[in-house]
Amino acid sequence: MKEFLTEDQLAVREGIRALVEREIAPRAAGYDRRAEFPWDSWKALCDHGYVGMSLPEEYGGSGLDMVSLVICVEEISRGCAATGVIFEVHNTLCAATIHRFGSPAQRSRYLPDLATGRKIGAFAITEPGAGSDVGAITTSARREGDQWVLNGRKCFITSAGVADIYVLFAVTDPSKGTRGISAFVVEKGLPGLSFGKPEDKLGIRASVTADVVLEDCRLPADAMLGQPGDGIKIALSALDDGRIGIAAQAVGIAQAAYEAARSHALQRVQFGRPIAEFQAIQWMLADMATDIEAARLLTWRAARAADLGMRHTKEAAMAKLFASRMAMKHTVAAVQILGGYGYTREYPVERHLRDAKITEIYEGTSEIMRLVVARQILKEVAS
Repeated sequence: MKEFLTEDQLAVREGIRALVEREIAPRAAGYDRRAEFPWDSWKALCDHGYVGMSLPEEYGGSGLDMVSLVICVEEISRGCAATGVIFEVHNTLCAATIHRFGSPAQRSRYLPDLATGRKIGAFAITEPGAGSDVGAITTSARREGDQWVLNGRKCFITSAGVADIYVLFAVTDPSKGTRGISAFVVEKGLPGLSFGKPEDKLGIRASVTADVVLEDCRLPADAMLGQPGDGIKIALSALDDGRIGIAAQAVGIAQAAYEAARSHALQRVQFGRPIAEFQAIQWMLADMATDIEAARLLTWRAARAADLGMRHTKEAAMAKLFASRMAMKHTVAAVQILGGYGYTREYPVERHLRDAKITEIYEGTSEIMRLVVARQILKEVAS
């Protein structure tokens, strides 16, 4: 795969892999068991300058490209999928969205802290009655003098309660349908802003997922991101990049499962020889290796399109659809290769299996990804 990356990207990959193996992967199982936010892992990413890597240098970032970012998401997720999604949401859905759509004042106010990791970012759009149907959100924002007053409830929000800065969506003009949805930057600590109990999840247990509750939460007029009615445009743009990040997360999870399965197959002896010598196991490993490479290339292709400033809705959806489905399939295969050992928490593949499932759900379910791809390819034919 080295021929597809620049020298700078290869250096990023080498650096993040070393950091993950040294400081993040060894802690992953413990954080998962305790369902505890991985503060030590987050601090390691901050201390080594990865948290703001895609933000411009003027705000304290490194100004690196999207390909470098997804390389990092993959490598972090290979060690700890929960840390991977915290990192991905912070970068692509929060920090990058504020950079892309924020005013100069908003950028100056929020991006330096996001670039260093002093503050953690989140993205709040999903509601109890509005998951795949983003246009059905009911959280409201009404103007009162020089303030916006927000009321509503968001659910399944990554890092809710832990994060300091939220890109949040609310209806500012119900008469306009989806064109009446706007985006806001909401800071933790405001009166009227609270958080629900963290969800007790199947996987990515070290990533806090909870409700965001707004009860007459007052924001200054300049808290709006972009213009009134820009909410859906902002959300879809952010999600295009976010889906590339989740594809990378899925690749990282699958890579970890594959490596564990391969290592076990070489060591586990049955019928007088390592099980890696049996064709059934060889075929499973061959399928895993092939599909992981294919998913990685789809992900890099989508990231490259983003770096070139091309519209990449189809490419992002394809990458997420294929990579998430691949991760689920092959983490199951990894458990099968390990047999009874794979079903125990002593070995990591059961965690990889639990972590893989969510990649088929968040930031656009596989069913929605198919719809997105279908609409894009049909538009291509029509034009």
